[in-house]
Amino acid sequence: MSGDNAALLQHPRRNLGIRYRSQAQKFARLAAKDEARFSENMAWAEQNARQALLHDFTDEQNWRCLADLKLILGDSDGISALLEDLFIVLGRDPEQVSQLQEIDFLLVGVELLEAAFLHDPLEPDAWWLLISEGEGTDVALADFASRCRRLDFSDQRANIVYGRRLERIRSSGREDRFIELARHLLAHRPNNHELWMELGRLFERRGEADEAWLCYDHVQNLRPHTQPRDEYLIRLKQSMDGEESSPWTRPTVEKRSEFLKQMQTLSQRISTSVPESSPPEAEVVDQKKDPDLARLETLMEAGDASEAFFFARRLVAQGESWAEPWVEKAKQAFEV
Repeated sequence: MSGDNAALLQHPRRNLGIRYRSQAQKFARLAAKDEARFSENMAWAEQNARQALLHDFTDEQNWRCLADLKLILGDSDGISALLEDLFIVLGRDPEQVSQLQEIDFLLVGVELLEAAFLHDPLEPDAWWLLISEGEGTDVALADFASRCRRLDFSDQRANIVYGRRLERIRSSGREDRFIELARHLLAHRPNNHELWMELGRLFERRGEADEAWLCYDHVQNLRPHTQPRDEYLIRLKQSMDGEESSPWTRPTVEKRSEFLKQMQTLSQRISTSVPESSPPEAEVVDQKKDPDLARLETLMEAGDASEAFFFARRLVAQGESWAEPWVEKAKQAFEV
């Protein structure tokens, strides 16, 4: 239950975001009118602005509100931290901000914020309008796809922002591009059950039964209280009743293992642990320890929960039941 609550906090709630931002602006106005209580009112303003951003990080006005307050307070470090957080939401490397240590954020911080929004809008419709302007939509999408392969989507907010962008790509009829990029998002954040479901439905509509089953199976593994995989099997059976075609059978262990291995490979791009082909000295010394177990321990210790998750699931699919607790450990690590 605590994991569900943590996930809920990361989902945008626009009404609450607007309410807190209005409160922040009200306290900022009071601070401007009452010099004696300036510090107190600005503290309340900043607190409400932070709450607005917490409840809806997809509203650019909430970012601007907090940035303006930081500017009034002369908090250069605060503006720098705000930009770093925005770059994380946009899937960018926060080190881009650290490279600007000599820059006075009080002078250019707000300009950098606006430049980020101008070239990378948080609102998915605004982003799609920017991408689809003119006749070079496919070229712009190719550049976007190339960029996505370099980005880090492990932050849940980044997964949500880019997931909504991918919805616009799918709605435009570019299903193959959607599938390719959705897998990148899911490799970084395997517990995004909503995107797994959308991917499964797309495969089902395309008649790609094995791929649909694998996606629905993944959702049911993440959320055992739902049965999308079982419901899909019922739909398949109903559609085949009365037909001469052979009944569909679930994907083989080899196909499931290959699917999970592909997802694990995608997740290795942001891995901080050693490559699988180069085990650490501790694994070499301890000849009695199972190498797969040692690999899982190394991944979890390094904080690579996504790769550990797909690796553990692949082991389970291959009949290694001892790896099931490691699947749960990795799932719990997503919520941290």
